Parts: sequence; structure tokens; C-alpha cells
Amino acid sequence: MTITNSATAQWKGGLKDGVGILSTNSGALNDVAYDFRKRFEGAQGTNPEELIGAAHAGCFSMAFSSELEKAGHPASSINTEATVTLDPETLSVTAVHLTTRGNVPGADQAAFEKAANDAKQNCPISKLLNADITMEAVLEN
Repeated sequence: MTITNSATAQWKGGLKDGVGILSTNSGALNDVAYDFRKRFEGAQGTNPEELIGAAHAGCFSMAFSSELEKAGHPASSINTEATVTLDPETLSVTAVHLTTRGNVPGADQAAFEKAANDAKQNCPISKLLNADITMEAVLEN
């Protein structure tokens, strides 16, 4: 059985003067505005790359938790930031850098890093992206 999820985007106007809204089927996002300034000029608000970062951080954190459990070291907490790099000239996502911090009782640095690297390679969003994915993993016991 497969799992499907969906989201919608509506765009009105030209590239620089247009506006769009994003919504998800679950209702987590409902008519959230995005536009050229938010995406390319740093204006306040969301953009597709920020949403990819949120998806990647969430997916990685869940995969990391799973890998730690399999190794016999369930995590007390995992906090991950995904920094997504967009090249405005090629309009390509070129890189994602994951910074993850975890409190994992009983785990040493080697077990922590192995689980982090396995999660980075195997989380579905990592597999989806055609970008250089780097990572810093900090054990905070």
C-alpha cells in the first residue's frame, strides 16, 4: 500500500509582481502567501525552499530516531535544522546542510554518527533531492 499526500499552489500575475498561495490537503498550510520577494529577496514569509528545508529536517529527524532505536539507543530528543541553498542563476537547489543535535543516553559519538549518516542516506526526502547533502551531528549527552 502506498501513502499519498498533496498540496496546492495558485499563482496570479507575473514573476516579480505576482502573488501565490500554498495549501496542504491536511490543512497545516491554508492559503499561505508566497511571492518573488519572499523567495529571492529575503522578504518575511515562506518560500518553496524553506518548505523543503522543513520537510527534510522533519523526515531526517524521524529516520535518525529510527536508526538510533535499531542500534539500541533511543533518543531523548533530536533537533535538526536544514539549510537549503538555491542558486538564483540556475534556479537549482544545489545543497542542503543538516545540523542535528541529539540527546541519546548510552550512545557514543561513533554510534551517533553512524545512525546520523544512515538516516541522511535513507530518509525519503534525502533520496528525493538532487543536491549535495552535508551534515554536522552533535551528541549532547
